[in-house]
Amino acid sequence: MGSSINELAERTDALLYGRRTWQGMAAAWPGRAGDPFADWMNAVEKHVVSNTLAEADLTWTPTSLIRGADLGAAVTALRDRPGGEVNIWGSAQLVRSLLAEDLVDELNLMIEPIVLGGGKSIFPTDGVARQFELVSATTAHTGVQVCRYQRARQQGVSWRCHTLAPSLHRC
Repeated sequence: MGSSINELAERTDALLYGRRTWQGMAAAWPGRAGDPFADWMNAVEKHVVSNTLAEADLTWTPTSLIRGADLGAAVTALRDRPGGEVNIWGSAQLVRSLLAEDLVDELNLMIEPIVLGGGKSIFPTDGVARQFELVSATTAHTGVQVCRYQRARQQGVSWRCHTLAPSLHRC
């Protein structure tokens, strides 16, 4: 899966996290400096969505804080900037919120060959159909399916994008 993750990283200008995922990553990655991927993780622009963190808590830099009430506007502003993708790694609740607001342009799903039962879902439970189209599927030597889906748009509506998780394209 390393090549798929590296390819995604090459397209990514910024990462967007929910608070719990960001705190876990902030505790792990700074101590892994010296590896090319770890150095990228530590250097890439990061945004954390939280109503409880304070600016002083943002010790894993560069990180900016987005309040929950500002999520839609902040994500729209990130999407409108020129450049590469904004990606979310983990943060199921955040992904669910962005899908519900139709702010996800792409899903990069890694489907593991194991059934655990239960767990967190990234999918909204409102019953609204959100169509995505399969763009690519790769099978890792471990059996993991790395599937890339792009948001299906209505015919006649044009959109262009520069182009582990959902991507927020800058269109």
